Amino acid sequence: MKKPSKSIIFRILKITGVTVGTILLVLFLIPVLFPGKIAEEVKAFANKKLNGELNFKEANLSFFNHFPSLTLTLTDFSLKGSAPYAKETLVSAHEIAFGINIKTLIFDKKVTIDEIYVSNALMNVKVNANGEANYNVYNSEEKETEKDTTSNTSLRLEKIAIEDSHLVYDDKSTKILIDAKGFNYEGNGDLNKAIFDLYTEARIESFDLNYGGEQYLKNKKVNADLITKINTNSLAFIFEQNNLKINKLPVEFKGKFDFLSNGYDMDFNIKSEDSKLNDFFTALPPHYVTWLEKSKVQGSTDLLLTLKGKYIASLNQKPDLAFNMKIRDGFIAYKKAPFPASNIYLNFDTRLPSLDTEKLKVNIDSIFFNVDKDYFKAIIKTEGLTQPKIAARINAKMDLAKMDRALGLENMDLRGMLHVDLNSNGVYDKKQNKIPVTHGTLSFKNGLVKTVYYPHPIQNINVLATVLDQKGSLQDLQVNITPASFVFEGKPIYVNARLQNFDNINYDIKAKGELDLGRIYKVFSRKGLEVQGYVKADLAFKGTKDNVVNGQYKKLQNKGTLVIRNIKTTSEYLPKPFLIKDGTFIFNQDKMHFDDFNAAYGQSDFNMNGYLQNVIDFVLTDKAILKGNFTLHSGYINVDEFMTNTAATPIATNDSSKNAPSKSSASEGVVVIPPNLDLQFVATAAKVNFQELQLDRLKGQMSLSKGRLELKNSGFDLIGCNVNMDVVYGSLSPQKAFFDFKVLAKDFDVKRAYNEVRLFREMATAAESAEGIISLDYKVAGILDGNLQPVYPSLAGGGTLSVKEVKMKGFKLFGAVSSKTGREAMRNPDLSQVDIKTTIKNNIITIERFKFKVAGFRPRIEGQTSFDGKLNIKMRLGLPPFGIIGIPIKVTGTQENPKVRLGKQTEDLKETEYQGETPPPLSTEPKP
Repeated sequence: MKKPSKSIIFRILKITGVTVGTILLVLFLIPVLFPGKIAEEVKAFANKKLNGELNFKEANLSFFNHFPSLTLTLTDFSLKGSAPYAKETLVSAHEIAFGINIKTLIFDKKVTIDEIYVSNALMNVKVNANGEANYNVYNSEEKETEKDTTSNTSLRLEKIAIEDSHLVYDDKSTKILIDAKGFNYEGNGDLNKAIFDLYTEARIESFDLNYGGEQYLKNKKVNADLITKINTNSLAFIFEQNNLKINKLPVEFKGKFDFLSNGYDMDFNIKSEDSKLNDFFTALPPHYVTWLEKSKVQGSTDLLLTLKGKYIASLNQKPDLAFNMKIRDGFIAYKKAPFPASNIYLNFDTRLPSLDTEKLKVNIDSIFFNVDKDYFKAIIKTEGLTQPKIAARINAKMDLAKMDRALGLENMDLRGMLHVDLNSNGVYDKKQNKIPVTHGTLSFKNGLVKTVYYPHPIQNINVLATVLDQKGSLQDLQVNITPASFVFEGKPIYVNARLQNFDNINYDIKAKGELDLGRIYKVFSRKGLEVQGYVKADLAFKGTKDNVVNGQYKKLQNKGTLVIRNIKTTSEYLPKPFLIKDGTFIFNQDKMHFDDFNAAYGQSDFNMNGYLQNVIDFVLTDKAILKGNFTLHSGYINVDEFMTNTAATPIATNDSSKNAPSKSSASEGVVVIPPNLDLQFVATAAKVNFQELQLDRLKGQMSLSKGRLELKNSGFDLIGCNVNMDVVYGSLSPQKAFFDFKVLAKDFDVKRAYNEVRLFREMATAAESAEGIISLDYKVAGILDGNLQPVYPSLAGGGTLSVKEVKMKGFKLFGAVSSKTGREAMRNPDLSQVDIKTTIKNNIITIERFKFKVAGFRPRIEGQTSFDGKLNIKMRLGLPPFGIIGIPIKVTGTQENPKVRLGKQTEDLKETEYQGETPPPLSTEPKP
């Protein structure tokens, strides 16, 4: 074969060199020839199309940053978000580069951006609870009537590349939080079209997913190969072919997602078929991965998650959620355990229509596994939450020590033989006294529980329990625990119980032992929670509810002692825990005697002696009434701390007047009295605080019964005078209460009352500058709002205000009369020995006719005033010497701006009738 001549080879090399040199020259010249034009066009385009604040350090034009693309690179780039996050960063990056189309640049002299490159970026996407997002920074016109010829820059994206970045998606409206570190993404497609396919490759080094405050994925590696069809006209996404890998678990993701004007429409289908069980554990949180490194896991699994429907927060419309998981031929052996968990089999299916927990359906069609010759098998089906329909069958024979070694349970050592045989079928409805038909036994022998949180175990655990209910009613329910015992730190605890007929409870219970709750709680330590206390018991209870109801106390066999210290108890009725500092309880038949019982609630302290009745029935059933009789003493009681602290809506007052007292939309909540108490107290308290009111040396008879508090024959010192008061109080809801009280206060200082008693200040606003001594004999009832403030239209009552010696200084009413009549003595009159009788109803205070003398004049006053300050007062100013001749005067307007005219005719003030909920009538039957 003839070899090519040297001249031909030289020509080829020459042409190649010239071509390469020309290309290199072009690569250097284009950035030199067009730098200003490209930078200015891109900047102008950004200013026009973006409504977020854009900043960058410098701009560089080059072929070599993302060869062979010509790119304009912006360094230290940042872009603020859209409202309501206009001051927070949406995107910040070490550099962001825009790929420029060479053809349109050279021949059309237009700058067309067809690629975007982002490096080392933080992409911070936020959506608030109302669905308002920070990413709406691109200005797009809804309709283009004319072609825009003013701009030589356009966006025709075909490629988006993101390298080594951090993505945060925080959506408060859907309660989804995504945190993706080491985020790498490349998307290709003709993004300029209205409908196009986006081909995506993504890799995430660390992926976290939180939903509703719970973390579902943490530090997971994700690899994705996706094809997504995007419709920009309707803003809809169709996920056609999407293959992901979460660590080693392969996942197929298909579906659609549409943006609606007021929410989203979604149809997601996520599945993993015939995957390895080992790969499934790699997708779980990190501590499972650590466990997996020490375990041998085999078997196959199928997973399916679907989310379908519309999410529209304003209409409370939510999608349907479903999850299905199957495991076949599962095998787990931790650290080469001699007896692995084998033959693991699971069919699990759950559905949550409209994300409504009341519609929750759980179907564990079967679960089974072996450990050596032992086994666990179950079928569990439930439907609903508050009144669930249950069908369950559980059978187990398991050596927990072998199971512990096989599964490698972390931080815990379990031992003992467990036998379970349970069948349950039916509806649990507490209100209708229905429970599933049930037959079950549980046996746990020679048990031990030890954790890394505490050095000593709970040991010698023995439990034998049976549950039987053949008719599905509380009346037929039988529970036997014969016995339950364990030893903790050398101290044994023993309980033996037989319970029958929970509708009319028949009980036989024995308990003995002592327990340090703080120490035993440490065995099961949970961060952020603390439990303390000591209990010592030696008790025996035997009897029936009928014995108590019918007064057959001799048939009861209740006896023993219970000593407790530093026990905290909580109740749905109280916002704070109740601390029992120390107390000894002695049980004898139907009574539980208190011996020097000391407790605290917030700042309040209590010392009680007395007894409770019906304690056993009260503890074991919901219908029982707890009775008792006590002497109670307190050094200090802060009533405000007993308020329920719940959110409130405004209380309707049926008063549209601008001058009406304002009602706060935020409230503390009223004090709720539990309805299942019948307790009597002879109470004394050194100091009581209630709504800035300071009471001293309180004493009286108090009862808590039928959800009401009654205070009878009570007395206390207030602002230097002795006050006698009878009170009835009860709650209608956590935000509304009722009251009925009588008060007799003799010879108190009116100026001090105005300054120190808020209720007096609100009901007698005109007394701001008055001075002197008055007495009050009054009765009033009504409704209180969530701040324990009176709802004025609801108030009804009446009584007498006795004026002993008062200087009516600064009263605008008398000042206006003085100015109108020219009688200066009427401006600040001195009153003495005057009884003013008034009644209250429908927001109106009616003043009965009364007379008094001042500087020879004999005024006579009667009329109306309202709680919103309006006046309708009739006066007759009797002239000296005997008042036979008088001047008729009428006073209208408001307390702040009274209008005085001569004459008699006036119009009654408009009444405001209360339309809200009212309390049931007070019982007048004497207590036994």
